[in-house]
Amino acid sequence: MKRYLKLVNFEFNRFAKLYAVLLAITVVLQIAGVIVKSKSYLNQANKAINEDMIPKAQFLSETGPMSMIDITTSNWFFGPIALCIAAVAFYIFFIWYRDWFGKNTFVYRLLMLPTARLNVFFAKITTILLSTFGFVALQLILLPIESTILKWMVPKEFRVDSIPQEIIRSMRELSIIIPQSFIEFVLYYGAGFTAVAILFTAILFERSYRIKGILMGIAYCLVGVIFFFTPVLIEEFLQVNYFYPLEMLGIEIGIGVIVLAVSILVSRFLLNKKIRV
Repeated sequence: MKRYLKLVNFEFNRFAKLYAVLLAITVVLQIAGVIVKSKSYLNQANKAINEDMIPKAQFLSETGPMSMIDITTSNWFFGPIALCIAAVAFYIFFIWYRDWFGKNTFVYRLLMLPTARLNVFFAKITTILLSTFGFVALQLILLPIESTILKWMVPKEFRVDSIPQEIIRSMRELSIIIPQSFIEFVLYYGAGFTAVAILFTAILFERSYRIKGILMGIAYCLVGVIFFFTPVLIEEFLQVNYFYPLEMLGIEIGIGVIVLAVSILVSRFLLNKKIRV
């Protein structure tokens, strides 16, 4: 366990500088978005009421009051989130290939460490998971801060205050990133964790068998995805609701656990017996 934790710390430190930059970009752009959107709304209200002589009630009726939902549906808010998602998706591959194509073929030393090689796999996937949770935690911290800034800038009669749950529900992407129930958390992040494990295994196929491994990796991903969605596909093709929702949930969780276990076992085999440096 101690060696595994050291590997996790090592892998996360390698990502730390880029991670800090992504966090900073998210903070700056989202807060800037609140300020810019609030000023834009106030300028629009000022022009309508003071220059065009439109009554305040009429302006609010036609334009509507300002709220955090107006911020979350803008590019200022979602842009940084999309950037972080793209960065994590890229890093899923980079975290492995950097070891092969970096200086002095670092993977040779990594695989020769006095610890089970599977710990390398677990350390890398833990780094991806921790970085994802870090982005989510930052977003949970930013939401009340951004709401407070909005309250400072926009007078009460021109805004509608929203609780965090309403803000999250207003954006489908945000409700996936920040699940509203434990079941949703298990489904979304369990599926994501399993998907990362499948991709890691596909990468190890490529690193073990090179050109042939690319085809093996793609085939493995396809088989894993098809197997995971088999119950859903069966119901879609047969056009019958054979399973109750809770039964479907249990089956999908069970299949996810099987796919994850197979990915771990195959990865251990490839790391111990087939990996090429």
